[in-house]
Parts: sequence; C-alpha cells; structure tokens
Amino acid sequence: MHRCLLFCALFFPLSLKAQASLQQPFKECRINGSTTIYNYKTKKWLLSDSADAQVATLPASTFKVINILIALETGTIKDENEIIKWPGSTDTTLYGYRPEIYHDITVKEAFRVSAGWAFIEMAKKIDRKKYQYYLDACDYGNHNLAEKGADFWNFGVFAISPKNQVEFLIKVYEEKLPFSKRNIAILKNVMVTDTAPDYVIRSKTGWTKTNNEDLGWWVGYVQRKDNVYFFATRLIKPRSEVNANFGNCRKEITRNILRQIKAL
Repeated sequence: MHRCLLFCALFFPLSLKAQASLQQPFKECRINGSTTIYNYKTKKWLLSDSADAQVATLPASTFKVINILIALETGTIKDENEIIKWPGSTDTTLYGYRPEIYHDITVKEAFRVSAGWAFIEMAKKIDRKKYQYYLDACDYGNHNLAEKGADFWNFGVFAISPKNQVEFLIKVYEEKLPFSKRNIAILKNVMVTDTAPDYVIRSKTGWTKTNNEDLGWWVGYVQRKDNVYFFATRLIKPRSEVNANFGNCRKEITRNILRQIKAL
C-alpha cells in the first residue's frame, strides 16, 4: 500500500530512510492505509502512499465538518449550541452500541462524541439540492448523491480521497468557501480537539463499515504560530481481520508522522 514514488519525491523530497520511517507506523499497527500531509508554509505535500492519497472512499463521520457548515448556512441550525432532539426511545438499555450518545444533544457535543444520529436528523431537514450545490461549490468529494438514505456519507457511492480532504481543510483554514465567516468561525471552534502551549489541533475522526471492510479516518490540521500542517489519515482492513487497536491507530500513526516532521 505504501508507494511514495515520483509524486511524493517531486513535492516533498524524501530519502529512502525517510520513506521507510513513514511506513513504519502502519507496520507497527499491522494495518494498511496512508497519511497525506500538506505543509502550508513550504506549499509541499508529504505522502506515505501517493497512489492511495488519490483513491476516493466514503468519508464516514469526517463529513460532519462540511455538514455543520451546510446546516448553519441553510438555517437548519442556529449555532453550535442548538439542541438536537433524540427521536428514539429514552430507554438507553435498548442500544448496545454507545448508549451514552442517545439523548438530546447539542450540535457541538454531537460533533465531539460523533453522535451520528444527530447529524442524520439534521440531514433529513436539508434539501438534497442544497447538499449538491455546496458539494459542487466546495469541490468536496465525487459530488455523487445517488444514495437515497440520509446517512449517505456512511453508505453508498459518495466518496472523497485523502488529498481532497486536505484540499478542503485548506479552504476551511483560509475561509475560501461559500459560507459566512461567522459559520466558519463556529466550525473552527467546534473542531478544536487538542491544545498545547505551541499548537492547536482541529480535527475529526470517522469510521464506517462497508463492503466487508472497516474504513477509518482522522483528518484535520495542526496550527502553530509559524506554520500549519494539514493531514488526512485513512485506514482500511477486512472486517474479518481482528485488530482491536484499529480505532486508536488512526491517531497513533498520524501523530507519529507529525512528530517526525516536527509538526508536534
């Protein structure tokens, strides 16, 4: 899976030793995937796998990044503190998977804990033509909304590549999107997941199960005083293959590579 060849060499020259160091975190996690990074200051790409960086798959919950913007811009929600009403039973013992997320919840909390049901409820209120307009205007993914289910980012033919994820995040950072500055500011606030004296990370994870595969993401950017590093890590494994650390590896691999390039 790790083919950092001509494309990578042109955009971020790497020695064979450096290329091997990018591949090592994937080997340690016993997982296939790739990490795509863009150095904003030097305008160069760092790719652990140049071919995989171009392959589009379902975005899973990373779609919540653009989904919040669309929900805000269409007036579906007022702000990040709006409460989304849980439409199901109040008996959480009925839900075997993460029962703690099934209750009335703010948009900000739904993003933080990745309460997919809340974003599905929002999606039901947004006209598909509006989704199509914003996906086209943002050049987000393959623009294919053929999937009729409200949860089209987890199932069906809608897809985005790691490189496209990063390109979209750059537009978020630069505020070069068809959304108001207010709404982009709300998104940036909601996206903060890590803070340290010398950097802030804004990010979103994603995980879906489709075509007998587990598909996991971590996308976002590290903002430092002197630079910004954008990243998109995607892991893929057969569902029949047991790897209890699959979820953690999304961040472990990314952080390892970010440390290698002194972004963390």
